Amino acid sequence: MSRRSTFPVLVARGSCALLAAALLAACSSSGEPSGGSATAARGEPAGGSPFWVDPESDAARQVRQYEQQGRTEDAAALKRISERPVADWPAGDDPAPEISRAAGAAAKSGHTLVLVAYNIIHRDCGSYSAGGAHDEAYYQGWVEKFAGAIGDAPALVVLEPDAVPHMVDGCTPAEYHEQRSRLLSGAIDRLKKQPRTKVYLDAGNPAWIPDPGKLVEPLKRSGLDRADGFSLNVSNFQRDPDVRAYGAKLSALLGGAHYTMDTSRNGDGPLPGDRQEAWCNPPGRALGTPPTTRTGDGLIDAILWIKRPGDSDGTCRGGPAAGTWWPDYALGLAKRAGS
Repeated sequence: MSRRSTFPVLVARGSCALLAAALLAACSSSGEPSGGSATAARGEPAGGSPFWVDPESDAARQVRQYEQQGRTEDAAALKRISERPVADWPAGDDPAPEISRAAGAAAKSGHTLVLVAYNIIHRDCGSYSAGGAHDEAYYQGWVEKFAGAIGDAPALVVLEPDAVPHMVDGCTPAEYHEQRSRLLSGAIDRLKKQPRTKVYLDAGNPAWIPDPGKLVEPLKRSGLDRADGFSLNVSNFQRDPDVRAYGAKLSALLGGAHYTMDTSRNGDGPLPGDRQEAWCNPPGRALGTPPTTRTGDGLIDAILWIKRPGDSDGTCRGGPAAGTWWPDYALGLAKRAGS
């Protein structure tokens, strides 16, 4: 499970500071959870989501360990993560074995698999989740393996978190923009050959790129018109109303494009104050609205837990390497969601 929580430099880009304001109230008209509140994580039964829950996730294994240790209260709290569907971030040179296992299990259970493709060249601008493909041919081959392993299973793919916003904020040098857009566009085309796969190209979050108009042309150049929409708030902490408000604005600029939003850790919103690296393992956060397709908004195809709650954002605030399971952080998210 490769994981990134980029938005590395300034608060204006990726600190969880801006999204706190406007939307759910305006867009949530059907009685769906609208809050980004800590208690929202208790809102929908675990079986109420159409998405696949991995019984062998890090959270599930941690629950079993806590139960064996007699830590029954901690185990019960962590089930708020282990019994919810979270995205898989296949890593390594060959993502196919991991995807094939998950796709087979998801299809057998009648659920949709949620995946994140995160291996773009010059990934994360050299920050905590640096890495990615070393050249264009390698990336195209990696996407081919990724897509082929999905087969005809129902799947939702969030494509390359941060890749487009990093072109907008200047973190990715201009000389790489044409190649990046070409690779993203090609990845969309390849993934959409799978008969039951939906693709959402990542568009960052409102605290990072406050003016959604700056994303329009880069998203279009990267093939958004052939995707199913865009994704917002991946690995960030912006509140539901603010993500919805921003999503509505960006959608309007894109001719009504649909989107998904990550609510995995936004239950208490972003870390207060303009702190450096406020996006990176911030203390005191909580799980957000559970994954669902009953979003109360015709533009929002799904509320998802794209960032895996409990995976570290990087070696900040005492955390392990990016993408590494951190049980103490996971437990804090879960317990605050139930308070």
